Amino acid sequence: MNVTEYGKLCCETVQVCPDFEVGAKVSPQLFGNNLEHTRSCVHTGISAQMLRNRKFAGKPACYTGCPEGWHQIGERTNIVFNENGDGHEFSATGSYTRHADDYHMKRRHECNAVTLAGYQDGEECGIGQSGIAVQKDTDYECRLTAKVWNPVVVRIALTDRDGKLYEQKELTYDKTEYKTKTVSLHAPERDEQARLAISFTGSGAVCIGAVSLMPVKNFRGMRLDVVELLREMGVKLLRWPGGNFAGEYNWKDGLLPADMRAPFESYMGLETQAHSMGYDFSEINTDDFVALCHEIGAEPFITINPTWNTKEECAQWVEYCNGDASTEYGRLRMERGYEEPYHVKFWSLGNEFGYGHMEGDNTPQGYGRMGLEFGRKMLEAFPDLTLCSSGPYPNADWTEHAAKPLSEIAPLVSLHTYITQPIFVEEEKYEEEYYTCIDKVDSQARALVRQQRKELNDDSLRISFDEWNVWYSWYRPKSVNDGIFTASMFHMLIEEAGLCGIDVACHFEAVNEGAIRVEWDKAFLTPSGQMFSVMKNHIDGKLCFAAKDAVATEKEAVLTVTLINRSYDGNKKFMLPNYGKVVVSRLYEAESVLPYSDFEVKDVDLTANGEGYEVILPKHSVMMIQMKK
Repeated sequence: MNVTEYGKLCCETVQVCPDFEVGAKVSPQLFGNNLEHTRSCVHTGISAQMLRNRKFAGKPACYTGCPEGWHQIGERTNIVFNENGDGHEFSATGSYTRHADDYHMKRRHECNAVTLAGYQDGEECGIGQSGIAVQKDTDYECRLTAKVWNPVVVRIALTDRDGKLYEQKELTYDKTEYKTKTVSLHAPERDEQARLAISFTGSGAVCIGAVSLMPVKNFRGMRLDVVELLREMGVKLLRWPGGNFAGEYNWKDGLLPADMRAPFESYMGLETQAHSMGYDFSEINTDDFVALCHEIGAEPFITINPTWNTKEECAQWVEYCNGDASTEYGRLRMERGYEEPYHVKFWSLGNEFGYGHMEGDNTPQGYGRMGLEFGRKMLEAFPDLTLCSSGPYPNADWTEHAAKPLSEIAPLVSLHTYITQPIFVEEEKYEEEYYTCIDKVDSQARALVRQQRKELNDDSLRISFDEWNVWYSWYRPKSVNDGIFTASMFHMLIEEAGLCGIDVACHFEAVNEGAIRVEWDKAFLTPSGQMFSVMKNHIDGKLCFAAKDAVATEKEAVLTVTLINRSYDGNKKFMLPNYGKVVVSRLYEAESVLPYSDFEVKDVDLTANGEGYEVILPKHSVMMIQMKK
């Protein structure tokens, strides 16, 4: 179909004829998202942590020995970079950060510390970090984990870029093993280029194991504004810790204090941790993740690491989440202050096996055997789980040798797809690229759902569409193009859920990868995130009408209708019934779909025409209408 034909199709009139006698409820599990530790989702995203390389991962700088992201204070400070210490010796070689005892991965340069040595009375020795963004009249908590050989007074100073002092505190360390101490620092003004200095004067030595700086007001180390936006989006299912990062994660490290947890080197090179030196700094553990889910009203969905954790360790994770006082790991959770079980129902048996980029057995037969072993062991720990099998679906070979053999324990089968992004470089191709992207909702995403249903050929096997988005949304500016795509995807998912057995769907991913943009001083919904906030109004409503461009649901005597005009340059007419009083009629429109474009949101008046309403939507726009009897 050429551009002209597709454009005409987008402009065809739609008659919305709700059927109030039939229709299943729209499942909240279609409104899922991912919280994978990739790129800037956690680092400079949901994490409130403000420092770079706060645990000194990787290798030191040439000549000075200074850790990456830090600078030397004092011309003659001797910086000793302590690599891969064991964390148990009272010496310059013992790091503070470490992995849990059950750690089997083959990674490098994760457990380091930094020793600062001074030799001259009256000279300042230390390290600092610049480019720290602080807000006006805001208090920040700074934690310093250090050990010394003789008593030392350490200064923690927050300044502007030129050294003007905002506030300084002193910490006295006596000869001891690593000790964590905390101070509060106040920023009196807004400054995107503040500096943090950690120093002492005179001869002596201080070994620093970890440093933390974050606003005093946070949610378990997460930014309050980002958490609130996840709630505003209506995220009802949250998949964690990956995605690809699941294969780099060891859940038991999360049992250690946050400052003690070793960074994880990325097996995926700079793809999963492209913005943090190739390391994840283990800021979020199981307890934090579940607390976040409870805070925003989402079900937790956990992906195990079957390559580097044993089946026993994965079963222990289940037990930690769901066990009571009669179980070893249930008691451990309770001892850590979490009395009530977490009731984590959804578990994925790894991520994207069969694609080749994940460590482990990537053959369907090998994965099928492994999945059975791990799944059965997890179900022994807690039988009321919904397990999801991984794989490059739809794929007939994997269906036959993995999904079907696993059907006795794993009723969900994963599906991932990403749509090719529009480039928007050549003006004469803008319209074609836009239509190509939007059309992929049907020609690619919907087609894959139907193909997978056909290959599964078993109603007891359900689809978990747990990754979908426009490709490279994490490296591109926001745009109305992505907003129209997201709205269209939701219409497709709602329409196909009952027909093709989609029980779960998760966008990839909210924070800094499509739906929420996080900047140092603010966070906001992109056009794609706005469409989550619109479409969430269908949750738990009875489906009365579903088509590409119109979906209607009824709940508590309220009819919710969402309309999409996918046309690049033409209006589109919709005919709606007069269900009752119009209480909401909100239009999301834009002049452009190009990068940096935004929806303009406005309420419009609707006038009944006979027994219904005639609604005209302008080009590439979305509308939500609610009528109450």
